[in-house]
Amino acid sequence: MLKLRLRDEDVVAIEKITDEVAGRFSSIEDPALHRAAQVYAHELPRGLRSALVDFRLTEPSGVLVVSGLPVDDTVLGPTPPDWREKEAPDATLRLDIPFLLIGCLLGEPIAWATQQDGRLMHDIFPIRAHEHGQIGWGSAETLAWHTEDAFHPLRTDYLGLMCLRNPDGVETTFADIADVRLDDATRAVLAEKRFRILPDDSHRPQNQVEGGREDQEGPEAAELRRRSAERVESALRFPEPVAVLFGSPENPYVRLDPYYMQGVQGEYEQRALDKIGKALDDAMSGVALVPGDIAFIDNYRVVHGRKPFRARFDGTDRWLRRLNITRDLRKSRHARLSAGARVIY
Repeated sequence: MLKLRLRDEDVVAIEKITDEVAGRFSSIEDPALHRAAQVYAHELPRGLRSALVDFRLTEPSGVLVVSGLPVDDTVLGPTPPDWREKEAPDATLRLDIPFLLIGCLLGEPIAWATQQDGRLMHDIFPIRAHEHGQIGWGSAETLAWHTEDAFHPLRTDYLGLMCLRNPDGVETTFADIADVRLDDATRAVLAEKRFRILPDDSHRPQNQVEGGREDQEGPEAAELRRRSAERVESALRFPEPVAVLFGSPENPYVRLDPYYMQGVQGEYEQRALDKIGKALDDAMSGVALVPGDIAFIDNYRVVHGRKPFRARFDGTDRWLRRLNITRDLRKSRHARLSAGARVIY
């Protein structure tokens, strides 16, 4: 894991840019802001830009933590009980802006029509109804390690997590495939397209929120959503075989979500999965993010999860913001409404 601590002068420069952006845009979900974000990102301090570009181009590590942004806990207000019930929807705007701009140094932020009503930036905090679930809103159970949206060919390249509140020091867990030790025969099997990954719960139609933006969609968006639902339903019945390890044979990337791979493998494939699972467990580490920390996780190199904790549901619980970032926005053009749209159906 790499760490970058912002200098005082960096924070001052970032706050100046944030002032300008906040003066033009009142919501982090404004499409006009999404279009302008790349330009503002070019104005960030050079040392920060250099570190993010190096992380993207040379892949020296699978995790980079940028720290030092100030967070005023009193301005945030209480941790909401649900992402649809925030008392002050834009209370996080002045933190969301630098998070978005720094993330743009790695690529283009994207959204999913199936997640949090198509919002670009997500809330991650415990929700009582999901307390025991394998989802970011869970708390009581270990969030099993995985690569984000592993089943989907348009899965994100980088996952960004910004900590707003973490009073219990809850750890985000991770393991880099570069640190995993496997025998050559197992590596060879894992590099074959013979493993099946089911869609996770957040993408399954029966778990989608009723209403919201879907009620205002035009015919083109509705058609894309219909096709997306059909793809997910098909993937649930007949998941396409994929390779767990891919890219360079010597320094491979990884695509893996064991929780959603249960019961759909052959015995031979499951033995290989058990071996890489143990190897990843042995390489597992973690970081307890503090307010103002931004962790960027390379979703092609790193599996990540979360340790369990006891949520209080009283407004003081752990609260993160999340971004999905792609290096190539064009590859999802068939699943978006326009070239400039960010929502993938």
